Amino acid sequence: MLNNLSYRIYYVWKRNLVSYQRFAIPTFIASLGEPLLYLLAMGVGLGSYMGLINGMPYLNFLAPGLLVSTAMFAATYECTFGAMVRMTMEKVYNALIVTPLTVEEIVAGEILWGMTRCVFSGLIMLAVLSFFGIASWHTFLLMPLLWLVVGFLFSSIAIIVTAFAPNFDFFTYYLELFITPMFFFSGIFFPLDKMPDVVKFIANFLPLTHAVAISRAFVSGPITPGIIINFLVLLIPGCGFFIWALYQMKKRLIK
Repeated sequence: MLNNLSYRIYYVWKRNLVSYQRFAIPTFIASLGEPLLYLLAMGVGLGSYMGLINGMPYLNFLAPGLLVSTAMFAATYECTFGAMVRMTMEKVYNALIVTPLTVEEIVAGEILWGMTRCVFSGLIMLAVLSFFGIASWHTFLLMPLLWLVVGFLFSSIAIIVTAFAPNFDFFTYYLELFITPMFFFSGIFFPLDKMPDVVKFIANFLPLTHAVAISRAFVSGPITPGIIINFLVLLIPGCGFFIWALYQMKKRLIK
């Protein structure tokens, strides 16, 4: 299956980039709106009534988590709703299949585009944080690596969900039962160390928890060897989901 991949995935990625440029400004506003609302309402508003969290102001505690959750949502929406539109309404996949591109290259190009959207959204959020004095120069250098890994994992999962989805309503189950609970219980809004043991146990299996831990190390420090484990928790399942995404979407398109 991996043997069917080549440099031609670039053409799928480029097609999506050209299409994205037509809606760049509305997409920019939409991707910034919700995380900025959380940042202002909770980080600035609620944070002004709170003491230090883990030795830092609440805004500084909250910001690193929003950096990765923003990227996660970008990849998720791009490779669920976006991919579904391209597959069922615009018939982009049907057009690509009759070219020399393989199905695996089409899917890999979609995932690569989801990773790119991750980086775009993350950079926008990071630029906003720089106005609050939270982001430093090394944060701009380190975070793109994390966004690419997060994008790889969540884009692959989203493509799998899309391959099973009979319609757009199906995505509600994935978002409401997996993405949204993970968003609230991955250590973004409050430390997990004071949560009940069962919550901490479940949180350790959530990929976003490990992404938040890496982001917090990159933004606030310290960067310790322990983040290697966090990266592996994201990368190893990501590779498995990537292969599954290639197989499942190929099965969907052939059928």
